[in-house]
Amino acid sequence: MMKQQPLKIDFYDRPTLEVARDLIGCTLVRQIESRVLMARIIETEAYIGEGDKACHASKGMTPRTKVMFGRPGTAYVYLIYGMYHCLNFVTEREGFPAAVLIRRLQPVAGFDAPLKNLSPAKKRMFLNGPGRLCRALEITREHNGLDVTRAGALFVMPRETEHGMIIQTPRIGVDYAGDDALLPWRFVSPSF
Repeated sequence: MMKQQPLKIDFYDRPTLEVARDLIGCTLVRQIESRVLMARIIETEAYIGEGDKACHASKGMTPRTKVMFGRPGTAYVYLIYGMYHCLNFVTEREGFPAAVLIRRLQPVAGFDAPLKNLSPAKKRMFLNGPGRLCRALEITREHNGLDVTRAGALFVMPRETEHGMIIQTPRIGVDYAGDDALLPWRFVSPSF
């Protein structure tokens, strides 16, 4: 098993686009009682500041977005469509709302039982999408505001190998954001 050392605050306290790119290939760790689930991050999206119309903080600080204005290296977990949780990590300096959405993971360890009876197509989709991965890892609003720079219920370990090629594209599902929907702030690794 990999040594479980989480990324520290200085990793998250940087420009959001750098963090979103550098999270590719890192390992997300979720500890649920005695189970440890590990999955490689292979797709992220950046959301940066009140000027980004796709960012939840585009309308300023609200009870929902308060965490985004907080300490870098904090989990920002919200609910969409009243049923799906989405996991983000707060980036940049305190007071500036920015975060990276985790969009897709690749199983590394601890998923044998849940994947056992799935078809190959369902295995590919198991951790594909922010709602699916949160459901599989049992990530909920209870994790909102959690410090992910310390080993515990949820954190990220540095990548152990080079990530290879990373594709940069516009974000998904933010057509309402006008020109901001075209910003190439989605990062995907086809090499894992």
